[in-house]
Amino acid sequence: MRTLLSFCYLFILISFISCGENSQKKGEDHTAESEQKTTKTIPSQNTKVILFYGNSLTAGMGLDPNEAFPALIQEKMDTLGLQYKVINAGLSGETSASGKNRISWVLKQKVDVFVLELGANDGLRGIPLAETKKNLQDIIDIVKTENPDTVIILAGMQIPPNMGPEYTSEFKNIFPKLASQNNLILIPFLLENVAGIPELNQPDGIHPTAEGQRIIAQNIWPVIHEAISH
Repeated sequence: MRTLLSFCYLFILISFISCGENSQKKGEDHTAESEQKTTKTIPSQNTKVILFYGNSLTAGMGLDPNEAFPALIQEKMDTLGLQYKVINAGLSGETSASGKNRISWVLKQKVDVFVLELGANDGLRGIPLAETKKNLQDIIDIVKTENPDTVIILAGMQIPPNMGPEYTSEFKNIFPKLASQNNLILIPFLLENVAGIPELNQPDGIHPTAEGQRIIAQNIWPVIHEAISH
């Protein structure tokens, strides 16, 4: 299974990076629109905010926005009668650097729980690990400075071994190290039980199907529930 997964990743890597770069360009053209929509979402006084900040995995690329896992978390909140507004601030093609550049826009409102899901595009493009780690740390620092009471959840990510075993291993370790150093709640691997399973991913082999998104939501719900229970 690991050999098959590595082969699938290798096969789609080049096309995905190209897609990501095109999505990034398109995303940059629409960043202002995305930011405007985010900042216009003003919850009622008694409603708390959970903000998912990530790339195409969070945005639900290729799916209806209501099928992306942030929307599914909102459904769970509503079913349980919990007064939380979930905001999907995912942007296709986002890297840790571009995420750092737009973070101030999404923090124009009070955020109670901030879920950081970035880094996958960095790893697939072979961006130096120190740069990725620094960008993620800077985002964490900005959130803490702007909203000291915000609970931060860091979504762990893994990449195929195409960049070599050392890079792959160190990339995976960035997330638990940052979580430990900053006292964050960690989602060990966002795509657990989804990555590498053809029927749970779209034809590109990277982006989850609607069913894959449901599994992600099920995986991360206990982490979200822990965060809002403190």
